[in-house]
Amino acid sequence: MQTAYFKMLNDRGGINGRKLNLISLDDAYSPPKTLEQTRKMVEQDNVAFIFATLGTTPNRAIAKYLNDRKVPQLLIGSTASGFAEPQKLPWTLGIMPTGDIEALLYGKYILQERPDAKIGVLYANDDVGKTYLAGLKAGLGDKAKTMIVAEQSYELTDASIDSQIISLKAKGADVLFNTAHPKFVTQAIRKVNDLDWKPLHIVVNSSSSIGMTLQPAGLEKAVGIVSAQYMKDPTDPQWANDPAMREWLEFMKKYDPDGNTKDYMLVLATTQAQVMTQILQAAGQDLSRENLMRQALSLKDLQMPLLLPGIKINTSQTDYQPIKQMQMMRFDGTRWQLFGGVLSK
Repeated sequence: MQTAYFKMLNDRGGINGRKLNLISLDDAYSPPKTLEQTRKMVEQDNVAFIFATLGTTPNRAIAKYLNDRKVPQLLIGSTASGFAEPQKLPWTLGIMPTGDIEALLYGKYILQERPDAKIGVLYANDDVGKTYLAGLKAGLGDKAKTMIVAEQSYELTDASIDSQIISLKAKGADVLFNTAHPKFVTQAIRKVNDLDWKPLHIVVNSSSSIGMTLQPAGLEKAVGIVSAQYMKDPTDPQWANDPAMREWLEFMKKYDPDGNTKDYMLVLATTQAQVMTQILQAAGQDLSRENLMRQALSLKDLQMPLLLPGIKINTSQTDYQPIKQMQMMRFDGTRWQLFGGVLSK
C-alpha cells in the first residue's frame, strides 16, 4: 500500500522536488529473513532509512543492527513498548499506541465506569502480554492491588484458554481484561458465553477485528464487548461522507485497486505513509539520516486525516510514543460504536 501512496506522490511531483524510490522486500514475516533483507537494503541499496516494518519480532531482529549503524527505523508497526526507549534504541520510532499506553487508558476507563470492579486479566506469557498487564496496573494506580482479583497467563503454543477463563470467572471477576491474540480472544468470547458469564469484556485493539476475531466467535456472542480505537474504520457508516475517507477510497481505487478497503490496517499503512511524507517535507533538502531522525522527533500536535478527531501525534527527543490517545468503542452486534471522548495518557 505504501508503494502505491508514494507512486501517487511521484505522479504529483514528489516531495520538495524529489521523486521517491521506495524499495520493498518480502521478509515472509520471518525475523532471520527480515535481517537479511534489511542488510541488503542498507549495505547494497544504501537506503536513507527503514520505514514501516511490520511486527514485533521482525523489528526486534533488526533494531540493534540499524541502531548500531545509525539508520532511522521509522514508524514501525508494533505495539511493543520496548521500541519506545530512546536510551536503548535512539534510531527506532513506532507510531501505534504501545501496549502499556493502551492498557493504561483502559485502567482509567475502568476507574471512571466501574470504580468497584473486580478485574480478571488474561494475557500472553511474553513481553507484550506483560506490558499490557503493567499498563493496566499503572492506569489503576493504587487501586490495582485491590481491583485485580485474578491474573491468568497462557502460552502461544496452548491449544485452548478455556481453563483460564473458567478460573477468572471462579475468582468473582466482573471485568475481563483480555489482552490475548485474536485466536484466543475468539475462544474466550465463546467460553464466556458458554459459562453464561456477563463481565464487562475488554479486548485490546489489535484483537478487535470483526472479521478475524468476532465473526469466528459468533457476532451475537460478542455484543457489548468494549475496546478502543485511534483510526477511522472504513467499514463504519459514520465515515461514509467524511472527506478524508472519501479521498482515501478514491486513492485506493486508482492506485491500489486490489487492496481490501474494509481492512482498517490499510488505513494505518496510509497514515504511516502520510506521516513519513510530513517528515520528508520538514527535512527539506537535508536528507541526512541525522536530520530525518531529528524531524521525526519534532512532530507537534500533528492531526492526520485518517485518525479519529482529536487524536494528535507528538514526538520529541525524549518522547518516542507518537500516539498516546484513543477513544472507547462498543460492539453492537454489527459494528463498533465509538462513545465517550478521547482518552489521553
